Amino acid sequence: MFQNNDDLEKEDVLRNKIDMERLPSHIAIITDGNGRWAKKKFLPRAAGHKAGVERVKEVVKAVGDLGIGHLTFYTFSTENWNRPQDEIDSLMKLLVKYLDKELNTLHENDVKITVLGDLTGLPSLPKEKVIKAIEKTKNNNTLNLNIALNYGGRNEIIRATKKIIEDVEENRISIDDIDEETFKNYLYTGKQPDPDLLIRTSGELRISNFLLYQIAYTEFSFPNIYWPDFSKKYLYKTIIDYQNRNRRFGGI
Repeated sequence: MFQNNDDLEKEDVLRNKIDMERLPSHIAIITDGNGRWAKKKFLPRAAGHKAGVERVKEVVKAVGDLGIGHLTFYTFSTENWNRPQDEIDSLMKLLVKYLDKELNTLHENDVKITVLGDLTGLPSLPKEKVIKAIEKTKNNNTLNLNIALNYGGRNEIIRATKKIIEDVEENRISIDDIDEETFKNYLYTGKQPDPDLLIRTSGELRISNFLLYQIAYTEFSFPNIYWPDFSKKYLYKTIIDYQNRNRRFGGI
């Protein structure tokens, strides 16, 4: 897998190599390596997270321009509460700043914001901003932007199971109604397509409790670069690599 810009062709050349008829319908991204990027540059970790937000903005626009319908960012996991409090506070402030600055632009470009995760666990101001963003963009349909926030894959599955049990007990569904499609509809992603492509930056080779049910047949990409360095070139190259794979879904 590519490691630095020297490995890549020019941005416009790469974009022209993308087969627009075989785009992934849903890309999920674990934006890993912000802190290590900052450390490498002798900067505070907060500077890495700030640079990571700028990269999010670039990738959202690039994905929207390609016409891909669904994009998910793993922003803050249930395990991230174990980080130092000053780093958590910094991340929450960045979330608020991002929504304050970008919400109108996202809305004007017909982007719908969906949150995957438990909003009740968020501090009051970030929660207020997220709820406002969800409400403002709820009728948009060009790009569905999922923000996985206070999210854990195992928690999501447990939550879905409890909701199914509740609906069976209330006679809203029967046990015989429960199949893979029914279960999927109880997840945070609901009726969205499962990710075709999952990208995790920084070279780490693990899933970290992310979309555990949804990624059964997802193609993985683990570029050995930190998230703040993941420019449009890397996005295009990753999509090209994805299109060169033979997706058999258990067949021959």
